[in-house]
Amino acid sequence: PMYFLLTRICLSVTSAFLDNFPKMLLNFLAERKSISYTACAVQMYLSIAFGDAECLLLAVMAYDRYVAICNPLLYTVTMSRHLCKQLVAGVYVLGVLDSMIHTCCTFRLSFCSSNIINHFFCDIPPLLALSCSDTRINEIVMFVSMCYIEVISFLTVLLSYVYITSTILQMHSAEGRRKAFYTC
Repeated sequence: PMYFLLTRICLSVTSAFLDNFPKMLLNFLAERKSISYTACAVQMYLSIAFGDAECLLLAVMAYDRYVAICNPLLYTVTMSRHLCKQLVAGVYVLGVLDSMIHTCCTFRLSFCSSNIINHFFCDIPPLLALSCSDTRINEIVMFVSMCYIEVISFLTVLLSYVYITSTILQMHSAEGRRKAFYTC
């Protein structure tokens, strides 16, 4: 299960990199730095989707390590291949849904003055700054999303590693503690 999750996080990080890097490289090399409205929407959609997936996959991986260290005898039953596939599918579904909500909310706004984005890629805050519409709903959606995805992921990782550390420190053997810390 751990290697299955590691490959998924590598794919997510690579995809996020490939989403932004070509346009960023082109902007560094080109005299005229521009992006179309559609390309900006696609870039924002993909970067949010892959960013959310990466964040949530880190939480799933922390849970995997928690089960492996704190409940080693139940590990193969608890973290079955089927459950891992469901968790990864859930991660990507949440990432896609969150990204779709943000992209739709952002691109329903009116942009009536400057269209110059002072940023490396199309992201929500720079686009909200350019909008002449009321952006309060977008800010609320962004805050709720941040709380839901980033804070819950952070707390999952934190709690998993608090329990892992507690379990490891209760081990009597120094060799056992070293091996357990090594797997983290």
